[in-house]
Amino acid sequence: QVQLVESGGGLVHAGGSLRLSCAASGRTFSRYVMGWFRQAPGKEREFVAAINRSGGSTYYADSVKGRFTISRDNAKNTVYLQMNSLKPEDTGVYYCAASFSYFLTTAEGNYDYWGQGTQVTVSS
Repeated sequence: QVQLVESGGGLVHAGGSLRLSCAASGRTFSRYVMGWFRQAPGKEREFVAAINRSGGSTYYADSVKGRFTISRDNAKNTVYLQMNSLKPEDTGVYYCAASFSYFLTTAEGNYDYWGQGTQVTVSS
């Protein structure tokens, strides 16, 4: 069992930055592929970014490529999402998730544990 707790959300003006953190419980954090997803009001949850077990490989949705950076610190059981050049369309609840998958995966159904989410609001 893994428990995930996100933090770092808030209200920011367009063009600003935020850094989300997701702290995981347990001693097996490094065995999980980690991902970030988001859900905008009235929309389905969508993939944002993923990072492999070692942190050496990442993958991003086209909508955030070049603006967001996912990273992890296995010694601290934490995954991060640095968000720069934020746009109003980035507004939503951001969730981190952990997957037993060996490979990077963007599919929501491949993630086994989810955090409760943190709200990000970008004003224009």
